[in-house]
Amino acid sequence: KGTIDQQAMEQLHYVMKLTEQVRLKAAPGQKEVAPFFPAFVWTVRDFTLQLEMDGEGISEDQYLEKALALKAGEGMIQRYNQPRECICQYFRDRKCFVFDQPAPKKALARLEDLQDDEIDPEFQQQVEKFCSHIWENAPPKTTLGGHIITGSCDSWDCVPCLESAVLALAQTVNAAAVKEAVKFYQDLMEQRVKLPTETVEELLDLHSQCQRETLELFQKRAFEEDICSFREDLTVEEIKEKFLRDNKQESSHKCEAALGDLSRDLDRKLRDGVYNVPGGHELFKGDLQETHCWPMESVLPPRTPSSFSSGALPRRSLRSLPTLTMILRSSPSPGVREQQERAEEERKTREKEEAEEKQKLQDQVRSLEEESLRLRKELEVHRPPPNPPAGNGGGECWWEGGNGRDLCGGGGL
Repeated sequence: KGTIDQQAMEQLHYVMKLTEQVRLKAAPGQKEVAPFFPAFVWTVRDFTLQLEMDGEGISEDQYLEKALALKAGEGMIQRYNQPRECICQYFRDRKCFVFDQPAPKKALARLEDLQDDEIDPEFQQQVEKFCSHIWENAPPKTTLGGHIITGSCDSWDCVPCLESAVLALAQTVNAAAVKEAVKFYQDLMEQRVKLPTETVEELLDLHSQCQRETLELFQKRAFEEDICSFREDLTVEEIKEKFLRDNKQESSHKCEAALGDLSRDLDRKLRDGVYNVPGGHELFKGDLQETHCWPMESVLPPRTPSSFSSGALPRRSLRSLPTLTMILRSSPSPGVREQQERAEEERKTREKEEAEEKQKLQDQVRSLEEESLRLRKELEVHRPPPNPPAGNGGGECWWEGGNGRDLCGGGGL
């Protein structure tokens, strides 16, 4: 309607999609499909332009070819050129017809009721020209052998619909695109994932990358019509979960093998008596602790290291552990021995100081006892007789041991 512009070109997106599918399904060895395409006729009703170019008149066909001319450039220019390239490539026989308005504007409201003499004569000439071309130059569709293709419908209501054909084709193509995308994802994962991974996060990152590329492939293969419902069918969760299970299993096997190597080394040292030396207990505990150092710890279930630590050691090693532990613990390591020696020296020093202090106290007590004994002896020597003689004056007398004098109350001897 009106003119041939970019909007009119973009409305032919169904044609572009159908031609893509025809190209994909061309017979083997067939390089060109254009000979099998029908003639292309573009009609423009309510034409508003003058058929002129550079001041000179042009035909409808020249006007069409001018509208189909390509532009040089990239980006948005490619979008401009795409429908034009499809039309020129697949429809070699092209024709254009333009129609003026069939009647004045006021009469258009009752166009169906207008008589022939009320229709614009120029419009009638254009219609006659168009119909003659169709009847005379539009051959029926034929197969490769030249057989004419015919079709029939039960009623005139059964009219072929281009949009329905596209939707039907979209369902077939999109279903195939889903199947192709799922296989593409599985192939990508098998190529990029090297089991076991260091962590679960590493595997999930690879899954995200492959999933993005899978969706991009699906978008390229699928029709936009009804694409949402088929995108929901595009699920790779089952494949991802299988990779997670396989990753955990491979991680478990790798850890079992590593623990087997460690346990064999531990068993060899037990046989050779490497730990039957002072400090061997600490050395043994250090080697045993190495069996709990897992480079893929986040891949394994939480209980796995503890279950491996007992299962990986040889039975003979496990039987010898209690006795070995008792023996080795009686022989402390060098560091512990130094601490014990220092503690022993401090204990002896304290005992010595306490003994010396005790000896001093004993000496003091003995000295006091000796001094007390000496004083008692001295008192015994100077003690007066039990019945001293009475004085001349009949007074009382007593002995003052400290001065060696006897004092009489009467002043007598």
